[in-house]
Amino acid sequence: MSAKLTDAPAVDSRVLVVDDDPDLLRLLTIRLKAAGYEVAGASSGEQALALLPTFRPQAMITDLRMDGMDGMALFDTVNRRHPTLPVIILTAHGTIPEAVDATRRGVFGFLTKPFDARLLVEQIDAALRLRVSSEPDKADWRADILTRSGAMEEVLAQARRVAEGDASVYIHGESGTGKELLARAIHRAGRRARGIFLALNCAAIPENLLESELFGHVKGAFTGAVNNHKGMFIAANGGTLFLDEIGDMPLSFQAKLLRVLQEHQVRPVGSTQDIAVDVRIICASHRDLEIETRQRNFREDLYYRLCVVTLRLPSLAERPEDILLLADHFLITLAQRYGYDVLRFSPEARELLVQAPWPGNVRQLYNVVEQVVALSSGPVIPSSLVGRALRGEPQDIPSFDEARSDFERDYLVRLLRLTRGSVTHAARLAKRNRTEFYRLLHRHHLDPTQFKDEIANNIGLAP
Repeated sequence: MSAKLTDAPAVDSRVLVVDDDPDLLRLLTIRLKAAGYEVAGASSGEQALALLPTFRPQAMITDLRMDGMDGMALFDTVNRRHPTLPVIILTAHGTIPEAVDATRRGVFGFLTKPFDARLLVEQIDAALRLRVSSEPDKADWRADILTRSGAMEEVLAQARRVAEGDASVYIHGESGTGKELLARAIHRAGRRARGIFLALNCAAIPENLLESELFGHVKGAFTGAVNNHKGMFIAANGGTLFLDEIGDMPLSFQAKLLRVLQEHQVRPVGSTQDIAVDVRIICASHRDLEIETRQRNFREDLYYRLCVVTLRLPSLAERPEDILLLADHFLITLAQRYGYDVLRFSPEARELLVQAPWPGNVRQLYNVVEQVVALSSGPVIPSSLVGRALRGEPQDIPSFDEARSDFERDYLVRLLRLTRGSVTHAARLAKRNRTEFYRLLHRHHLDPTQFKDEIANNIGLAP
């Protein structure tokens, strides 16, 4: 056989080969070394697991039928510990159901023996191309994004290219697809990586506070402005500002944002001086901004300023090969958080996960996995538990910081309603000095004057 089956493989192309047939193990090792790979051989699944921490392969090939731990059991164990490691299964007993089941469970490839050496090398090369791009030490910029999807890899390739410049980027995708993760990856891959990355959800900020939040304000600019506030443009100077749900930004404010983008200057509320800023803008929306522009819900001039490069994130339904990869990754992470040593999905549960439509995308998948981990009573998560989580559409569980922020805001509103906007009285009830109390009000964008006479003003604030 020729020593060169394909072009030279990538650097650090380490392959772990597992087979309990010593002759076949030796043959595979010789052929793959001749093709340019660094190869380690293991005669059992247990030996392969012992080699993983020291050899650190980029791909693994294993026989399906072996004494002791068979190939699929080995894959399940490896996949729990190293969910991004591609595994190729070899078997002389291959059947269509076995191949379908192996692929559904996340196996990268499935070949029958006697195998075609060139086809095997092609599969290894394909696995390595995906693996190298997701290795943390090879690609820190995208380390938080796990994928085996060709569609996602194409988006990431485009993101990597656009990251090198300063062009504004618009990320379009359904809710829960990971738009902020991609924005952070672009920031880390670019020349601004040492600068700050700030994110703002435009749909979550009331219109009357957007200007102060983005451009800042000076002390005394309005009631409650007890200190100067930089604003996100100034704070992110030299870095990246991510404007999420830009499609929900009010039309009346879009002209102000356009001016800042054109002139690269901001004027804090209450100030007479412009401040130069150097900020890269990445924006995102679940809305289609092109349609919003045609319908005159979004300014055309701002659209062209923001959407120099458009990246479309595929939904989870469009990348089904990632469902089990992400589910296993979330399972490992959440099992550690909940204090479980080992958790795994039953084969039936894995099938349910693959077949689910996932309208809430990756965010919904995470919530489903968290629910089944929290409710699991054994090391194997059954399909019944996954089915209930899918049918129940579990609510988002807020983070500790989000829950604390909601409590603080509700508590302050109740105090201000009780005291009809008297900061002195409210601060006394809260056992805080006036300065600290004003700071809390500013943090939650609360204006005490709005509570002076709630009934007369009919402002309708709910505690």
